[in-house]
Amino acid sequence: MFKHQGSKRNLRHNIKIASLLSFVAGLVNVAGFLAVQKLTTNVTGHFAFFVDEVFKLNFKQGFIYFLYIFFFFMGSFFSSLVVEYLLRKNEKYSYIVPTAIESIILFCVAIFGKYLISGSPDFIAYTLLFAMGLQNSLVTKISNATVRTTHLTGLFTDLGIELSQLFFYKESSFREKLFISIKLRGTIISFFFVGGIVGGVFYSDIELHVLFIGVAALLVGLIYDRVRFNLVLLKRKYRRVVNISSDNM
Repeated sequence: MFKHQGSKRNLRHNIKIASLLSFVAGLVNVAGFLAVQKLTTNVTGHFAFFVDEVFKLNFKQGFIYFLYIFFFFMGSFFSSLVVEYLLRKNEKYSYIVPTAIESIILFCVAIFGKYLISGSPDFIAYTLLFAMGLQNSLVTKISNATVRTTHLTGLFTDLGIELSQLFFYKESSFREKLFISIKLRGTIISFFFVGGIVGGVFYSDIELHVLFIGVAALLVGLIYDRVRFNLVLLKRKYRRVVNISSDNM
């Protein structure tokens, strides 16, 4: 899911990581909005509000909206910086470290968020936007820009284009590629929606502690990836042993 990168990835890898991370993004989006009434997974709306406040000469509020954009950008920058560094030092940690950092951020907001809502709601928004920028950069890097999970505007645009193309393109190879892309985009949208529902339902009872579900999902993803990789290594080792035994007979 995480380990394969770029051209080594296939649809199955992308479907798995899209399901996991879009679920987390949907959960964070709803939990963050219910907590501080701010969008915490994308910056499109914040940019519009930023420009509006600048034109009103309300520079203090405009600066806050600028910081929303800035922290998402910094999350993306930091994630890419870490991944590029680790690819040169120890490739196997290139996805583990950013995902672990995101888990720690969500965990801390879940623990301390209730103390910040009344006094520093913007700090919660900054932190969650940083985490989502980090996640979006990581999955974009891993999937070679095939998967993006923190916002749906581009996904719905691409999905609409691809569905319309089904009416005009009859070549089997092209239609197969279209169906693969449509399946992937549909998965991201669906799991973002499911994450949002989970976030909304549980927020009413446990408030920002709902982010623990996101933390658990990320940790399960990392554990699953590691266990599956170890099983693949064991299978290869077993096959080598069997082949050597066969050759010696």
